[in-house]
Amino acid sequence: MKSQFLIGAIASGSGKTTLTLGLLKALSNRGMNVQPYKCGPDYIDTQFHRIASGNPSVNLDTFLSSPEHVRLLFSRYSSDKEVSIAEGVMGLFDGYDRMKGSSAEIAELLDLPVILVLNAKSAAYSVAPILHGFKHFRPTVRMAGVIFNFVGSESHYRFLKDACEDVGIEPLGYLPKSNEVETPSRHLGLSLDGETALDALAARTAALVEKTVDIDRLLEITKTDALCLPPPPSARGNGLRIAVACDEAFNFVYAENMACLHRMGEVVRFSPMRDTVLPEADLVYLPGGYPELYLEQLSANASMLEAIRRYAEKGGRMLAECGGMMYLSDSITDAGGKTYPMAGVFRQRATLENMKLTLGYRQFRYNGMDFRGHEFHYSRVDDAQESVVRQYNAKNIPVDTRLLRHKNVIAGYTHIYWAETDNLLDLFK
Repeated sequence: MKSQFLIGAIASGSGKTTLTLGLLKALSNRGMNVQPYKCGPDYIDTQFHRIASGNPSVNLDTFLSSPEHVRLLFSRYSSDKEVSIAEGVMGLFDGYDRMKGSSAEIAELLDLPVILVLNAKSAAYSVAPILHGFKHFRPTVRMAGVIFNFVGSESHYRFLKDACEDVGIEPLGYLPKSNEVETPSRHLGLSLDGETALDALAARTAALVEKTVDIDRLLEITKTDALCLPPPPSARGNGLRIAVACDEAFNFVYAENMACLHRMGEVVRFSPMRDTVLPEADLVYLPGGYPELYLEQLSANASMLEAIRRYAEKGGRMLAECGGMMYLSDSITDAGGKTYPMAGVFRQRATLENMKLTLGYRQFRYNGMDFRGHEFHYSRVDDAQESVVRQYNAKNIPVDTRLLRHKNVIAGYTHIYWAETDNLLDLFK
């Protein structure tokens, strides 16, 4: 029996990430080994989780991967941990097709009790019908308790507890209104200053959680039979040497994708911002990240830009995603209109002028293999070449997202999830 649970919410903006960070840090402060997870394709919250818990956070996503893969991941990473906490995505039942891909689907699949975090700002006993609906809408999703956010006072909390009593859901405490624990901008980045700020935020939130949330009771009511599945046969490495861009500008990666690369061979990391030499490699991976925050440093590192160009023109295998793809463009223009030369592997211009959000699941078939991933960016690319495949969203509707190829360089906005089938090299056939 281990404490394992999912933190869900009525809607986005309820405080899932804030509460998750506080609990991860509070339990870690108690000396407990805590495993974080993130429902859905988010690769930013997982970085917050790592900083708060000290352990890599793993994505659980039933669009990107099969239910069997999700169960194996949860079993593998939780096996040696005392507590496992999965942060949900959006509202509890929000999926790409009704409940498909939702946090509730993950809770059902893994038989995880749900701790609901509810924004109680400007509400009191009226939370009762909301709680009643969430408790009874899907009986196979177990509502173990609720924690309220944005609570004004102890008196306010008493009204909320009355609602819980009448509905039959256990109240486990609350987070008070506080500007000290607001989740920072998604563009904070993973610089040393950014990591320090996030760690300080987690510490402040943990202090609040210890005061106003009954953590001991939370751990008690979420004890469940641990999921113990036999590990799959060990994949044989094929002796590759894989160079992965890793610095403040490039750090949006799925933990299990990286684990897959380690199974494929030797992984060496390099910094496009600071290193002047590209490591010898059979494959180069340029993940997404925050290149727009470091355009001056990236553009000034002429020797690395030239090394990337030479590697590409010689036929080296390279995968570039989102920010990595932008780095391979002729230039990147920042939101203010200033343009910085880049690697020039693809004859196109990336820009953050007139930023507009593009996001959603993506799927495509290439070289006889099916691939799935996720797109999330505010930039755009002008003058891009034709896509080598047609990509589709989660409902099989065609989208304009391109997949580009130049020799053995493949690039696009889609963050591909390849960990389940270890089929990354099939892209380059």
